[in-house]
Amino acid sequence: MECTIRDGGYAIDFQWPPDEIEQIVRGLAEAGFEYIEVGHGLGLGASRTFTPARCSDEEMAALAVAARGSAKIGAFFIPGVGTADDLRRFRDAGADFVRVGTDVSKSQSSLEFVDLAASLGFQVFYNFMKSYAEQPFELLQRAIPIVEHGATTVSVVDSAGGMLPSQVAAYVEVLKAGLDAEVGFHGHNNLLLANANSLAAVQAGASVIDTTLLGIGRGGGNAQTETMLVVLEKAGYPTGINPLQVAKLAEQFVSAKPTRLKGANELELIYGFALFHSGFTKRVQDVAAAYGIPYQELILEVSRYAKEHPSQALIEEVASQLQRRGRVEIHFPKFFHKGWN
Repeated sequence: MECTIRDGGYAIDFQWPPDEIEQIVRGLAEAGFEYIEVGHGLGLGASRTFTPARCSDEEMAALAVAARGSAKIGAFFIPGVGTADDLRRFRDAGADFVRVGTDVSKSQSSLEFVDLAASLGFQVFYNFMKSYAEQPFELLQRAIPIVEHGATTVSVVDSAGGMLPSQVAAYVEVLKAGLDAEVGFHGHNNLLLANANSLAAVQAGASVIDTTLLGIGRGGGNAQTETMLVVLEKAGYPTGINPLQVAKLAEQFVSAKPTRLKGANELELIYGFALFHSGFTKRVQDVAAAYGIPYQELILEVSRYAKEHPSQALIEEVASQLQRRGRVEIHFPKFFHKGWN
């Protein structure tokens, strides 16, 4: 699944120009991609609450549908960000699939929207955001009703880019063995393992992996489309898509973007090590500044207690504890990993 317009939008504040949306979608479709995801990074309806995208959901859908050829066009959907009407408008625009995503603990909230999306004729995917917040069997138990309500693919999501290939494989294997559905994987590149993790997912039985041109995306970025095509070919999973043709698209539309991330900086390393979602960074930075402590240390400490959705109260309590300790030094604590949580 090619996600440059959707997930890559984070890197440019969702300001894709209309002509680039059209040309990227057309180029990807002509190269042979079957699934192309567009829309705001945070899903349908997100422009109402978050940084508005340059093009509305309907405008992006119209551009993509006109350029899709034989490819399928879809978008992300988070319950509470998007509404039932957003799904209906996206379907009216001619889109083909939708990916419903929630944090693991909120998976129950997806059921009514999976139902609705299926009834509207969408092919329905589901993403377990921050999959590492629970063990593989817990994901399986949560996934069973989602599939029963109409999802045809369930994806493991390494939102913080901190999982290892063996861990990704274990999650995929459990879902694959227990579900009457396809299994997918969405990785981030904070520890530069997004491609390796995507390959591990495929080798464990995943049939859908998410990539973006040059790996453009939130935080450390994503698995890189053009290199992943080569990796899959070399590993015996040919896609029939020419990576050199795709690399030309990346060079034309992505390589000049000023926010293109190369390598992993200190903060990306911390995200990946702590399994901390970058969306909570400002909240932690503000609290750390108020308490006079390094925000990096606060991220590491907060993540010991909550990796899915750290509350303001928790962050402040942890900051208070760190402040009382006196001098704080940045370190990667040995006690950090217990299992995969």
